[in-house]
Amino acid sequence: MKELLKNAVGKGQKALSEYDSARVIASAGVAVTKYMLAKTRDQAVSFAREMGFPVVLKGCSDKVTHKTEMGMVKLKLKSDQEVAAAYDELTGKGVILDGVLVQEWIEGDKREFVIGLTRDPQFGPCVMFGLGGIFTEVLKDVSFRVAPLTELDAAEMIEEIRTRKMLDEFRGSPAVERAALVKALIGIGNLGLEYDEIREIDINPMVINGDKPVAVDALVILNSK
Repeated sequence: MKELLKNAVGKGQKALSEYDSARVIASAGVAVTKYMLAKTRDQAVSFAREMGFPVVLKGCSDKVTHKTEMGMVKLKLKSDQEVAAAYDELTGKGVILDGVLVQEWIEGDKREFVIGLTRDPQFGPCVMFGLGGIFTEVLKDVSFRVAPLTELDAAEMIEEIRTRKMLDEFRGSPAVERAALVKALIGIGNLGLEYDEIREIDINPMVINGDKPVAVDALVILNSK
């Protein structure tokens, strides 16, 4: 990871692509959805078949940090034809891409959470956990801790959000595996301590697949020179 981050900063990148962001957070123990980077239309179709339909396609580049606003996300594609058409549309927008991310579609159970990392000028790397998806900015239901985190710190963060009952059994869905969230929060804090190149991390949303929290979108912002 050090070389990946160092090279990105050296090239003047402000952020990592989603492909590289996913690699970084996965290295810290965060469960991420299956993903592959396609360089051609045929490769995108092949990856989708290998992964199993439906899939998600996303334009992938360190310059594409607001994918939805740029029309760079195609959801729930169910056939070779839909994947091929989406690939052509994403690559035809005139944006220079590293490739197109082919990603497993996870339906989830509507519960979405967010994990983040920021750098406070006084305290250094701080980890955030809260309600995710479209409610993140509206409800601001989040908790923070200064890294490094112990298991107790992470467990306390999870219990501090107002909507914590959504982590219990919810409308027929099982309780969320809190141990996986604890592992992810500790891992994100450690990334901030280990790599000065990382300025921020945003994992939103983290959907719940069965009882497992899985990151379906991630962004790493760099301390560029």
